[in-house]
Amino acid sequence: MKFIKTPVKGMLDMLPSDMRLREHVFSMIKKSYGAYGFMQIETPIVEHIENLTSKQGGDNEKLIFKVMKRGADLQRAIDKGAGEYADNGLRYDLTVPLARYYANNKEHLPTPFKALQMGNVYRADNPQKGRFRQFTQCDIDILGDGSSLAEIELITATAAMLTEIFAEIGITDFTIHLNDRQMLSAVALSAGFKEEEIGSVLISLDKFDKIGLDGIEAELLEGGYDPEVVGRYLSVYRAVEEGVTIEAFCRDISRDVLSEKVIANLSDILECVRPMLAPGVKIVFDPTLVRGMGYYTGPIFEITMDDYNFSIAGGGRYDKMIGKFSGQDVAASGFSIGFERIITILKDHMQGSYKLKNATAFLIDKRVSTARKTEVIARAMELRKEGAVATVLPMAKNVGNQIKLLENEGYDKFEKIYE
Repeated sequence: MKFIKTPVKGMLDMLPSDMRLREHVFSMIKKSYGAYGFMQIETPIVEHIENLTSKQGGDNEKLIFKVMKRGADLQRAIDKGAGEYADNGLRYDLTVPLARYYANNKEHLPTPFKALQMGNVYRADNPQKGRFRQFTQCDIDILGDGSSLAEIELITATAAMLTEIFAEIGITDFTIHLNDRQMLSAVALSAGFKEEEIGSVLISLDKFDKIGLDGIEAELLEGGYDPEVVGRYLSVYRAVEEGVTIEAFCRDISRDVLSEKVIANLSDILECVRPMLAPGVKIVFDPTLVRGMGYYTGPIFEITMDDYNFSIAGGGRYDKMIGKFSGQDVAASGFSIGFERIITILKDHMQGSYKLKNATAFLIDKRVSTARKTEVIARAMELRKEGAVATVLPMAKNVGNQIKLLENEGYDKFEKIYE
């Protein structure tokens, strides 16, 4: 059998310079969110298949890496012929596992609970720039707070964190998009769609950036929906002008399907967050923002940056999910940060790789005595105590090339040690 040295498609090997950058960003995220009171937790990467296929994850449920049953359990499933051969799967996001985690541990957690998660997730996706099959997500969630304060805190904290990270490469501008799932549903209901049709209608609207309103219209008509209803529905979005306000957009939506409380809540979030943002960061009402996950129940939000065709963070309120585990609904809202996409942007704007700083390499000739080696090792220990990086290495035959490779890693001081 021939061994394959390249990683599985859609997954990456990480070089030392990659890991330095990632750890640097990790530390900035933890420090920034920690200042807002978010507490770090961890959940397993393997989740029950029932949880992952609960129709809460939207299209991500089509991308699950399933884990087959084992031993006698697998054989019984095979013997049945039509059974499910998987009992577990790799998590496709951090939200579904968090809901299970909170339902299982809520007696030991404060209310509201502000959670921070950082870990790998897995999707059998089509790999492309900024999109992988194994990738790291960073999530913050507030559980047990049904007020707009949860969304205000999530958005403000994330905007501050991204501002700090992107400042290192001179980027100051990005846009926060804000909408509400109840508002999206109200538009569909007002146009004449039935309650049970809303989910599939929003799946089409979610493709607005890719296929436009004409493409959405063609898709809905192809799906067999009443042309008159489709026309009324899309006329609402065709009339939207840039900079439309929440109040203006909702003016003609019947209050039988959209309460004033939803409008006031979204306006409150917008107005409270806006003065907290750094110069260059915008927050806008975006009536076409959908977010693909089926579990959202209220405000939703997403962050984009010019020149990139992907969002760098997104989230929203999902008040009904935890109740599926505990039997009692719990107010919940969260923000997921596209860690890999942030890394992609940083690399695009960096000059070279992310290097070590204040690093010394001691290169010891093979003829050096034990006493001399001990002396050098002691000097390296003193540098480390002072906060510097110090490595002690045997001197290579081609010492010039050895130094060049170390310089690429960020070493800027070298001492060649001879007897």
